[in-house]
Amino acid sequence: MHTRHIAQRMMASLRDTPVVLIHGARQTGKTTLAKSLETRRAPRRYITLDDATSLASATADAGSLIASIDQPSTIDEVQRVPGLFMAIKASVDARRDPGRFLLTGSANVLLLPALSESLAGRIEVITLWPLSQGEIEGRREGFIDRIFADRLPAANAEKRAGRPLGARILGGGYPEPLTRTDQQRRDAWFASYISTILYRDVRDIANIDGLTELPRLLSLLASRVGGLLNFADISRGLSMPQSTLKRYFTLLETIFLVVTIPAWSSNLGLRLTKSPKIMLADTGLAAHLLGMNDLRLKADGHARGHLLEYFVAMEIMKQTGWSEARVRLFHFRTTTGQKVDLVLEDAAGRVVGI
Repeated sequence: MHTRHIAQRMMASLRDTPVVLIHGARQTGKTTLAKSLETRRAPRRYITLDDATSLASATADAGSLIASIDQPSTIDEVQRVPGLFMAIKASVDARRDPGRFLLTGSANVLLLPALSESLAGRIEVITLWPLSQGEIEGRREGFIDRIFADRLPAANAEKRAGRPLGARILGGGYPEPLTRTDQQRRDAWFASYISTILYRDVRDIANIDGLTELPRLLSLLASRVGGLLNFADISRGLSMPQSTLKRYFTLLETIFLVVTIPAWSSNLGLRLTKSPKIMLADTGLAAHLLGMNDLRLKADGHARGHLLEYFVAMEIMKQTGWSEARVRLFHFRTTTGQKVDLVLEDAAGRVVGI
């Protein structure tokens, strides 16, 4: 089992917050992490809504299920029963003990207004990304804290032993495919993962037709990782109405397959109008969608540079989850094409450009 650096933040949250939600894409290790916390605190009741019986009970009467819980509890895949959020709200309002509910979800409740509003002020939300390179190797990364320290760190030219860079990019951070040394077996896992997630999880949160278009959209977005989000251009490429495209894009964001990095500006209002960058949640997933292997990655310098920039961005995004410095990620681009790939800004307004 890989040690997840974000576990310390989760433990701190459970000590002072009634409801803690850990959400992220499927197969990133949310359930494993939630269960590992049970050994560090008083025993927790565990309920998974991937179980048909528990799902039926929660769907039929969410209020009765929550009322029957008299001990700290973990509820897995909570987004499958939206009614649970109102029931948990009522229970927490009656008894506001810290750590009562640890929830996991494979959908971003912050993009589902009816769910997020019901627990406002009662919940802390933590995102679990696929494994970082440090988590894979058993070391804790501290890059963000070092660059926001009072003195900049000295340059370090030491070469770290370990997997080649290409293998890191192609392998990504999902725990399961990392156990497979054969590229074809990793591709088989990613193909099954995409199929399952698009045809199951999307149906859980949205009643939509045309699900066959989602794989095409995801593949096109993979070819544009690190680029600016341009709905008009993507709409033309897929021959898809922009209204439909935007709805599908939001769904992919909601299930954590697609991530955006907003534009930075000293004018806070302009940040909302500038185009964000497109990212996928994992470089291994993107490489699979692009048909990349080690030989192609070495031969195609353009694709390699593109994936490298994206790889670095996602590694830094993962570190924002446990760094002491609370930072947000942006990108910067002028109208004449000058750009800064990543801009990190802390709560005091200090910025670091990469």
